[in-house]
Amino acid sequence: MSNLIVRPDRGVPGERPLLSVTPESAGWSYVGFDVHRLKPGEKLARSTEDREYCLVILEGKVNVSTAESQWEAVGERMSVFERIPPHAVYVPGGDRYEVEALTETELAICHAPDRNSGHPARRIGPEDIGVEVRGEGATKRYIHHILPEQQPADSLLVVEVFTPPGNWSSYPPHKHDQDALPGEALLEETYYYRVDPPQGFAVQRVYTDDGSLNATLAVKNGETVLVPKGYHPVSAPPGYQVYYLNVMAGPVRTWKIHNDPDHAWTLEAPHTREET
Repeated sequence: MSNLIVRPDRGVPGERPLLSVTPESAGWSYVGFDVHRLKPGEKLARSTEDREYCLVILEGKVNVSTAESQWEAVGERMSVFERIPPHAVYVPGGDRYEVEALTETELAICHAPDRNSGHPARRIGPEDIGVEVRGEGATKRYIHHILPEQQPADSLLVVEVFTPPGNWSSYPPHKHDQDALPGEALLEETYYYRVDPPQGFAVQRVYTDDGSLNATLAVKNGETVLVPKGYHPVSAPPGYQVYYLNVMAGPVRTWKIHNDPDHAWTLEAPHTREET
């Protein structure tokens, strides 16, 4: 895979995605991901067919309906950098959804295969989302577990991460590209980035042990990185807070990772140590 960055098309209206990743466009089997920007009153409607969906209201407030349920005024934060948990809606395969924007809205649409487990559509509120602080010193980051493996779904895992200026996340470098349970799961993954201030960038490496993939990416606000395999650490430059939304899916819905053995020792290191 030669191009790991998917860039937004800033000229499209709300009915078409600002950014789109499909299994076909990514060259993989499971993860799909779209971002839509909607103006007040605009609507977006889709049938889910044989895929399950997690609609994450990144920014704004919306009404959401499915075949049998509806929720009004879903959403709270007007910027992802408010760093409060989002609102989301899970929609299974064989259903439909309609989203109506009540404010300027940025909507992430995460999807993956439905395996006919019969999970009902449901609202996921901030009270349902686990909040975690992971790492310390230069690896401290803030995590919202939107759709973790402990919550019902067939394929999708969805999480968002806030990395403070100058810090690293997805660190130490880890991978999940082998179907080798119980030690490691095979999971495709997308990273959707927002950067504050927006003229900044993030740095992400994507690399394999054998060097067949070895990319260092400068990622701008609004871009998405594809992680088909390999280790994939992220760095936020000084002065810029980095947000990303991760979507993962694979043959088994579990998050089991393998740390790069060259860097796994940093888990035991005092990250706050100062050089003299």
